[in-house]
Amino acid sequence: MSGLVLHPLNAPLIPLLGEWQGPGEGAYPTIESFSYGETLVFGHAGKPFVAMNQRTKERKSGVPLHAEAGYFRPQGDGSTELVLSQPSGIVEILTGSITETEAGVEVDVSSVGVHTAPSAKLVRETRRRYVVEGDTLTFDFWMAAMGEPLTHHLTSRLTRQG
Repeated sequence: MSGLVLHPLNAPLIPLLGEWQGPGEGAYPTIESFSYGETLVFGHAGKPFVAMNQRTKERKSGVPLHAEAGYFRPQGDGSTELVLSQPSGIVEILTGSITETEAGVEVDVSSVGVHTAPSAKLVRETRRRYVVEGDTLTFDFWMAAMGEPLTHHLTSRLTRQG
C-alpha cells in the first residue's frame, strides 16, 4: 500500500502497520491446551480505517487452524471500533481504546455484539488486546463461549517482519 497517504485518524495505529509473525498458546476450560503459529497483517488504503488479516496454523504440521479479517475504525478521540468476520460463522463488533505509549501502542477492545451463523459455535462475548512495544506485538484474546464466562483463551508474541 505504498504511495497512499495515511488518513489522519489512523495516526495512533501507525505502530501496528505491517506484517507480524510468531508463536501462540491457547487454552480454554472445554478443550486441550495447544500451540500455534500466527501471522497478523495490518494495512491502510488512505481511508479512516486500518485493515487487519489474521491466520493461524498448527505449529508442528503447518495445517491451517483459523483466519479472520476486519477493520479498526479509529474515532479520533482515543477510541476505536473493530469489526471482524471469521469463516467459522462468527462476526464480532468491538469498541475500546487506543493508548499511545513511548514504545508503541495498546489497543484494548471488548465486544458490543457477537453474531453467529446458525451453524456456528455460540460465542457470547469477546475481548482483544494488541500491545506493540517496538518490534514486538503481544496479542491476548478472551471469550465467553460453551457456557463459560469471559475467560482468557489465546496469547501470542509476534515479531515485525521486514
